[in-house]
Amino acid sequence: MASLVFFYIAAALVLGGAITVVMTRNIVYAAFGLLASLMGVAALFLLTFAEFLALVQVLIYGGAVVIVIIFALMLTRMDDFRQISDHKGWPMGAVAALAVFGLMVAAIVRTSVNTGPREGVSFTVMGESLFRDWAVPFEIASLVLLIALIGAVVMVRRSDPDDDGSPN
Repeated sequence: MASLVFFYIAAALVLGGAITVVMTRNIVYAAFGLLASLMGVAALFLLTFAEFLALVQVLIYGGAVVIVIIFALMLTRMDDFRQISDHKGWPMGAVAALAVFGLMVAAIVRTSVNTGPREGVSFTVMGESLFRDWAVPFEIASLVLLIALIGAVVMVRRSDPDDDGSPN
């Protein structure tokens, strides 16, 4: 019974954060909504005895990715945000989102769930597999994040030739 209550709390956190990301007009609030949603996913990982994934979710996604997003927001000029308006293609986006949601519901309904006993994986086995099989993909992911940060810095630089980079 306690795990069911924990699941509902975590699911509400995930959905509430996701709705905040999509519905808010303030981009900083959207970043914090993303953080809340990612923490809810970490809670769901804990519920499934995936402690390592929960820790990675909190440290990598909740910490590093959201901090990179907020850092990129701090580098962006406010004039760029004032020029953003409602996009005229939102009805097509809504149709695409509903189609993807329908596919996901159909996949969930048709998939059987293994309801055997739950058990965790030892950290020794996880560590050996992580450093033997998954070291290169983790390094590639860190390079992708670094390239994204460099791209954000390059995108927000002023192209004005009179700009010397000093604050006004």
